[in-house]
Amino acid sequence: MDKKQENNFAFIDAANLHKGIKSLHWQLDYQRFRIWLTEKYSVSTAYLFIGLIPKYKDLYTILQEAGFTLVYKEVVYDGEGKPKGNCDADLVLKVTQDTYENAFSKAVIVTSDGDYAGLIKFLLEKSKLEIVLSPAKVKKCSILIKRTGARISYLNDQKSILETRKEKTPDKDETL
Repeated sequence: MDKKQENNFAFIDAANLHKGIKSLHWQLDYQRFRIWLTEKYSVSTAYLFIGLIPKYKDLYTILQEAGFTLVYKEVVYDGEGKPKGNCDADLVLKVTQDTYENAFSKAVIVTSDGDYAGLIKFLLEKSKLEIVLSPAKVKKCSILIKRTGARISYLNDQKSILETRKEKTPDKDETL
């Protein structure tokens, strides 16, 4: 099938993506990332599974404007007041539902979390997996994902394309 005609969906664990990129000490440009997903993997729909915290409503707007379809998870707070919005089950359910409804050609899974190994095996068995994009370092991507035999690409290898560009500040003479 011609890449241009594919209808691939991306399923993104937002917390895993954010923490993985943060651990690499750079900042992801989500708008560039969304464009890259379309151009590189023919992603027509990019689901971003994310905890819903009202104070981040501006972030959610930015992500939607960048082209992501947000799937919210109600958060609970642990004993220390840290929010917990584990989206794993929601992501697995959506992928499974969309697979059985034949909603997409191939899936792009964005995570380094071994909890998704079963899902990745399922997609491989159904010939519905395009690639796993790992936001973590090679050594930090779960061995459970690696053992599936899935094709894995590491987002750090795309840092030059996907990193938020820092604005140049004028020198003392006002030139850039």
